[in-house]
Amino acid sequence: MQHLEKDALETLHGTVGSVIYSSPDSGYTVCEVEGENGLPAVVVGTLPYIGEGDILHASGKWTTHPTYGRQFRVETYEKQFPTSKEEIVRYLSSGAISGIGPKTAARIVDKFEEDTFDVLEFHPEWLVEIPGISRQKAEKISESFIEKAGARNVMLFCADFFGAATSMKIYKKWGGRAVDIIRSNPYRLCDSFSGIGFRRADAIAQNCGIAADSDERIGGGLTHILTNAAFGSGHTCLTRSELVKEAAQLLSVAEDMVTVVLDKQIHLGKLISETREDIPYIYLPRYHSAEVYCASKLIQLHVQCPKIDAEDIHAFIDRTEHLSGIQYAAEQRKALSAALGRGILILTGGPGTGKTTIIKGLLSIFATLGLEIALAAPTGRAAKRMSEATGYEAKTIHRLLEMEHNDESDPIFTRNASNYLEEDVLIIDESSMIDILLLEALLKAVKPGARVIFIGDIDQLPSVGAGNVLADLIESECFSTVRLTEIFRQDSESMIILNAHAINEGRMPDISNHASDFFFLSRDTDASIAATVADLVKNRLPKAYGADFAAGIQIITPSRKGAAGTEELNLLMQNMLNPLSPDKSQRSAHGVVFRDGDRVMQIKNNYSIEWMKEGLEGLGIFNGDIGVIDSIDNAAESMLIDFDGRMTEYAFSGLDELEHAYAITVHKSQGSEYPVVILPLYNCAPMLLTRNLLYTAVTRASKMVVLVGRKAVLSTMVNNNRHTARYTGLKHFLKG
Repeated sequence: MQHLEKDALETLHGTVGSVIYSSPDSGYTVCEVEGENGLPAVVVGTLPYIGEGDILHASGKWTTHPTYGRQFRVETYEKQFPTSKEEIVRYLSSGAISGIGPKTAARIVDKFEEDTFDVLEFHPEWLVEIPGISRQKAEKISESFIEKAGARNVMLFCADFFGAATSMKIYKKWGGRAVDIIRSNPYRLCDSFSGIGFRRADAIAQNCGIAADSDERIGGGLTHILTNAAFGSGHTCLTRSELVKEAAQLLSVAEDMVTVVLDKQIHLGKLISETREDIPYIYLPRYHSAEVYCASKLIQLHVQCPKIDAEDIHAFIDRTEHLSGIQYAAEQRKALSAALGRGILILTGGPGTGKTTIIKGLLSIFATLGLEIALAAPTGRAAKRMSEATGYEAKTIHRLLEMEHNDESDPIFTRNASNYLEEDVLIIDESSMIDILLLEALLKAVKPGARVIFIGDIDQLPSVGAGNVLADLIESECFSTVRLTEIFRQDSESMIILNAHAINEGRMPDISNHASDFFFLSRDTDASIAATVADLVKNRLPKAYGADFAAGIQIITPSRKGAAGTEELNLLMQNMLNPLSPDKSQRSAHGVVFRDGDRVMQIKNNYSIEWMKEGLEGLGIFNGDIGVIDSIDNAAESMLIDFDGRMTEYAFSGLDELEHAYAITVHKSQGSEYPVVILPLYNCAPMLLTRNLLYTAVTRASKMVVLVGRKAVLSTMVNNNRHTARYTGLKHFLKG
């Protein structure tokens, strides 16, 4: 809901006459309220637990809907219990309290009059004096009333800090205990609800009188720093010294006070300390247990897998060569042999090095052996490309594990240690994108004795989530690893392939061949870079290659900030490609205007979003998924988005998970492939001007790459082979 200035808000006071519509999930409600002037008004907004007979005191604004007419759109509200006998009878008769109908309501109010609510809450045993109410029924009536009263109290308390939708989530999770939980330790909100950060919890703590040097605040700060390190920088842990120093700065307390609380948290098991090479590292328990489990399960799979004799392996490879008409290179034969020899294989290599050829060979050999095979990848786009390349169905890892979700929208995988996957062989593509929590979920579902083959490009950026899985697997030297380096003839004509390998080897790409699929357009200023990128998308490429070709364009940029960053480019491209129009609905959220026809991207994993595709239902829209807004319904406060045929309804309360996708960062492009990639090269943060970021961007393109910007920036990126270090422990646990 768009923010309304407090001085512009109007008020409405009245009794809810009827509830026309109410969503149990989002709390969005349309109801009719009888105002103090006796006239009915249609009221819309997030009004959870509103029922007939409730007395509503709301702040908002009168609006006129083109279809439904005049409405009062609520920004904030308070719900009050009725006070007169007539109002109490009406409230209880509405069915708001389980077990009470109109006749019973009248009898209760006749008996207890204005004290009815006190009796329902504190003296339910008195209700047995009413004909038809047994002791058991009286207890159920009281429980239902207390639940409604608890919801009211929680909503009123939370209204000072959160919107109604978030308040409802808190009540659903913690019930009537929510107020006591928040007052005693507001920092629990950060752990339990996505979107509630440490700073907001800290403000609530101050409001509740919690001391700045309290154990709760320092403990909350430690958890916040470790969580941010995982989500923001990919660390599964931090060194103890860095954690203490950062917490002291964040909380403005002495380091020795942080140390005392840290040791308490470790003693209680809320944090884990792990020492390696004489340096103590601090973990959140979730990431420590994930790394320990993954190391143990990987070693187990590697040694337990049934072995195949070397002579038989060579015979299988020779037979596959004969059947396919392909003569494998030495590297490819080595990869096929290693995959058959032990339980774990890591296969890495850049574009055009024959990874798909090896996958096809493995499929043929394993089928000959009568083994069941599963192909999977971290993202839907990567799984689709895997299917197209092999002719064999590939699934996302989430779909392979038959993901469901609980009431807190956390993922639950039906396939797990109690319900193994049936397949004997798992081939996982784009493994550089797998974070430690996804690896843990996958390995829990792999049955003992099965083979797992990890395929990926180690020179690409690591996963968005915490961990450095592919690098740790390779550097541990515990498993067979084959690195493919030879570029094969069928790809050698592509300048994208040749230049990607040149970049990866620290050489400048060849930008002299103007008849190729790899172009460089020199521009000297950020403004001219952005203008050229926009002109390419809107005019030059469509004119030269046609509208269908232009539809496959994706702008990929190193940074969010700057004139050629995603924020500015998305605004520029929206105005050029999808301008404001009276025929298009739009909605503002977190400073962004979303419009019918906009290209958008999901920016966090959401396991609970339902979608429909060709009559099939599914769950989950994930970080990096790109779609197009099909329609916006401001009356229902929702929009319909098409994610590659998966039609999904988003409530406006979930728009903080969306941003425009005319331009996306290189990090968000991982695992995806686009026909055309346009990459602005401008002076952004030095930490982003790296070789592996440039290499990742270039290898996202299948048909054309266009670099726009400064040659000096291109040279800087090629020569900068610095990799941002990640604190992880998987390699350590594997070696241990």
